[in-house]
Amino acid sequence: MSARIDYDRAFVPLRLAVLTVSDTRTAKTDKSGPLLVQMIEEAGHVVADRMVSPDNAKSIRNTVKAWVKDDGVDVVITTGGTGFTGRDVTPEALRPLFDKEIDGFATLFHMLSYQTVGTSTVQSRACGGLAKTTLIFSVPGSPGACKDAWNGILKFQLDARHRPCSFVELLPRFAEEKKSKKKKKKKKKR
Repeated sequence: MSARIDYDRAFVPLRLAVLTVSDTRTAKTDKSGPLLVQMIEEAGHVVADRMVSPDNAKSIRNTVKAWVKDDGVDVVITTGGTGFTGRDVTPEALRPLFDKEIDGFATLFHMLSYQTVGTSTVQSRACGGLAKTTLIFSVPGSPGACKDAWNGILKFQLDARHRPCSFVELLPRFAEEKKSKKKKKKKKKR
């Protein structure tokens, strides 16, 4: 099934933050971060922030945690640190932040990635999750992996016009359960 865009619906620009995770790349030598920024902006979204972090779980987690707390960030995309070397710690850094894991993101990413890199896709631990009301997606550090993730999944799931559904229409509802639990607690205290 191919993605369908309903052009009768309004496009809703989101605010995305991009984090490149690498011990060897800098803002000047990074290729994947700028590619993500370009694709995000071409789609009509806003880049709220962009950073480069070393392969350090605490640094990655602290950066993403700050974005999760920032009302000016709807989505975080990280690139890099999803492999199997000792330095690859991005999934370990991010998963403790997830309230819910987006299992389908990793599954679909691997399906798409298999078409471009074959069985080498097994060497990626791409993942996605929801932290409070912020969507987080973590992809490998290659430009090709960023293209697979964006062109095959994210540009559609982050577009309110995508049918039959997208994450955009759910954004205002991510906090629903937490609000209703708070109301129940207040009623019990009375």
